[in-house]
Formats: sequence, structure tokens, C-alpha cells
Amino acid sequence: MAPHDYPKGSIPKRLIVAIMIFIACATSFMLRVQMSINIIAMVQASTKSDITTPMPANQAITQETVSTASESFTNETLPVTTLGPPLTVFGNDPEASKKKLRYYGPRYNWDQRMQGQILGAYYYGYLFTSLPAGMMADRFGAKVLLTISFVLSSITIALTPVFASLGAWYVIGSRVFVGVLAGFVYPALHKLISRWIPPNERGKVIACLSGGGTFGTVVTWPISGLIIDRLGWDYAFYLPALFVLAIAVIWISLIENSPAKHKTISDEERLYIEDSLGATISKAKSWPPFRQVFTSLPYLSLLLLHYGNFWGMNLFSTQTPKFINEVLGFKLSNAGILSSLPYLARMFSGFFFGIIGDRIRQKELMSTTAIRKTFCFVSHILPGTFLIVLPFVAKDPLVCVGCMIACLGFNGAATITNLVNAQDLAPNFAATLYGFMNFIGTTAGFLAPMMVAFYTEESNTIEQWKNVFLISAGIYILCGCVFVVFGSGKVQKWNDVQAPTTSSNGVENNNEKKL
Repeated sequence: MAPHDYPKGSIPKRLIVAIMIFIACATSFMLRVQMSINIIAMVQASTKSDITTPMPANQAITQETVSTASESFTNETLPVTTLGPPLTVFGNDPEASKKKLRYYGPRYNWDQRMQGQILGAYYYGYLFTSLPAGMMADRFGAKVLLTISFVLSSITIALTPVFASLGAWYVIGSRVFVGVLAGFVYPALHKLISRWIPPNERGKVIACLSGGGTFGTVVTWPISGLIIDRLGWDYAFYLPALFVLAIAVIWISLIENSPAKHKTISDEERLYIEDSLGATISKAKSWPPFRQVFTSLPYLSLLLLHYGNFWGMNLFSTQTPKFINEVLGFKLSNAGILSSLPYLARMFSGFFFGIIGDRIRQKELMSTTAIRKTFCFVSHILPGTFLIVLPFVAKDPLVCVGCMIACLGFNGAATITNLVNAQDLAPNFAATLYGFMNFIGTTAGFLAPMMVAFYTEESNTIEQWKNVFLISAGIYILCGCVFVVFGSGKVQKWNDVQAPTTSSNGVENNNEKKL
């Protein structure tokens, strides 16, 4: 924070905004990833032989069913499909087997395809609102959108145990709805950043936005596992629902859409923020000039850069555990830990590069355009280089994992390249620009796994994964090179918004540029 822009002894309000952005992102990712571990305790365990006779998909397996089934086993070891260690069930001692077999609540006979539909349903809803969310954030601000999103999400996930008892399709519908609500979060936060954070401090705050999501992912799985282990899987929905509702209350209590609307901000800090933003932010509300936006080379190159970042992120988030477990040969428990290391590296490096970028801007060592293009080599081209190397060092699994950590570690520099560049180009329409970027980028969540499935359908070895890594490296590097040529850090002319004026006869004239 800049010196003397707020009274001594007080906490700057934009610092509170930055902390709440971090918490909001962590909360959003908790809602996104919680089902991937909760569903393990919700479905019928897969065993070497049938525990029970086939049942309808909507029928739950109760404690009595599990206990009765355990008596039919003799010296069998169940695979690790529940949250505990492998379970050895001895037929000679039915009472002991009942104690050994873990029970977390009703289990449902949902096959692998149905489980996949449940896990993927969130992203269909998320994709649906990415475009309108940005425009709504530009019109209505972040305060109301995030409050509504979190309150309705809280209610929905609290009702998930009820939906599960009704059938899998009810759960799928609830996950689509949570995804729809989550689609508002990131565009709204970008709008909040454009109104609250001075340009030379945005690197650190964008790191909060990026790091919050990573933090939410890393902590949700072990906490959910602990809740399920101690209380049952239904509480892994009830307790997060209460947490999300509490965040919504805190959010609406502390956050305003702009410094001018904040009741307790000091005059010094408000003036400092407004002066730092200058004339780039308009108080008038307007739709973006879409024709100019989508014919702007700086924005089109940013779209491509952002897509390259999303491709790499989605490839790692969906396929890293599978690759580490099935190709590199690490045990599943170790694979979970190793899979989180690249994300931790990205979170910490994101804060590091954000601080470096802000420091360079404060000291005016480089122009904004030069910063964005220079660090594009770090955020995209270096990760692409490590992906090229990765399949050729796969004989040493630890070196291979090291390449993955380096890949996402350097990609943390995205906090001062593609994740912040929309704020440079058009602060007035930052939410809309990011919403469209998010919409296009989300398609990588479907396409990257499809590419992996295509190449590994017949055989799942490093030879098949070599194609996956080389294509992904090409996407990283190509997107980075295009941005280096056509990208910009300057405010674009189409960012200008003229407020409506009133003629002498009382009729409102709109002086905005027509499309």
C-alpha cells in the first residue's frame, strides 16, 4: 500500500477488499471441487466381487445392507474406494467385519458414467453464465452479484443430501445450478478490482484472485475428508453450506462496489484511489462497443493468451492425478499429494510475480506493455518448454514431477500477464472482457480431457502422453508468441464512455459511440 493514503493506525479499505477477493475465490473453488471427494463416500464401493445384488440407481445402500454384505466375505481386501485404508474383512468374525467396514451414510448405485455426469455438470452451468455475468457485473457491480451467488449456492449444497435421495439427476441439476451461480464470481471480482485497486497495486491483488482458487482447492479435499470420516458425507455438505452463508454475510457487510460508495473509507484513501485511476474509469454505465472490442488486435491476442493459460490449467487439474498414478506409478495416496505440489508452486509464485510486477510499475522501470510482454515469456513460453522436456525425462518419475512443478510455478506469472491485462485495455468493461475470456477458456475444460482420452484410449503409456504434452506445449508457446507481437498494456480508445446528457426539452441524449 502506498504511504500516507490512509490515516495512521487504520486498515486501508482496499486491503480488506483484497482479502475478501482471496476468500471469495477460495470459497468459489471449494464449491467447485468438493463433490469430487464427497462422491467417493456417496456411491457404492467397487469390490473384487459383488457385495450385493444389483439395485436400482436411486436406492440407497444403508448401514444394515453394508453390515450384512460384509458377512459374506472371506479374507477379502476391499480396494481403496472409500476414504479410509484398505479394509480387510474376515468371514470368521462377523462382528469384527462390521467394525472394519467403513460407513459414511447412504450409498447409491451410480455407475462410473453417472458419476462423471455429476462431476462434469458444474462446468456446463459455469459455461452458461460466463458471458452474461461480465455484462451484469459491469451494470450492477460485484456486491449484489456475489451475495446472491453465495446465498443461493449455500442453500443448494445444503439440500444436496435430499437431492441424492431423490435420484442422481436431481444432484446433476443442483450441480449445474451451482455452476451457473459460480459463473458470476470471477467477472464480478474483476469489476471490483477495476474500481478499487490502483494500477500499480493490481499485480498483488490479481495474485489474491489466482491464489485464492488454488488455496480453496488444496484445503477443501483434506477438510472434506476429515468431515466425512468423523461425521458422514451429509455433513460435508451442511458445514460448507454454513461457511458459504457466513462468507455472504461478511461480504455484504464489508464490500461496496466503489470507494465513493463506501461509508467508512477515509477521504485520503478514496482520493488516492480515484486519482490513481484518473479518467480511465467512468461513472456512467454503458454496454461495451462490441464491434471495436472484437476487432481489437490487443484484445484478440489477450483472448488467445488467456486460452493458452486455461488449457494448461485444465490439463493439469483434470489429468495430473491420473498421469502420476497410472503412468509414473506412484501410489494413489502419494499421487494426491504430488498432484497438489504444482498448484502450491503456482500460488506462491503468483504472489511473487505480482509483487515484482507492481514494484516495476511503481518505480517506472518499464512500461505496462513491456511488463506484460516480457513476463509472457515466463508465464507461457517457459511452461511450454518444460512440457516439451517432460516426456523425455519420464524415466525418472521425480524429475518428471519436478518439470510439472516448474511448469505451473512459472505459469504463476500469469498474475501480471493475461489475468490482469483486461484491466489495462478497458477498465470500464473489465468484467465483460474477462467474462468472454472465461467463456472461451472454459471450453478447454472439455477439450483437454477429450484429447487425453483420444491418445490414451488404446494404451496409457508415456509414448501416448508425449503427444498430449507436445500439443499442449505448442498451445502455450503459440499463444505467448502471438501476444508478444500484438499485445498491449495501453488503455484502448473504445474504453471511453460518455455520460448521457439531457437536452433543453428534457429528453435524454445518449452521446456514447454507436456500434
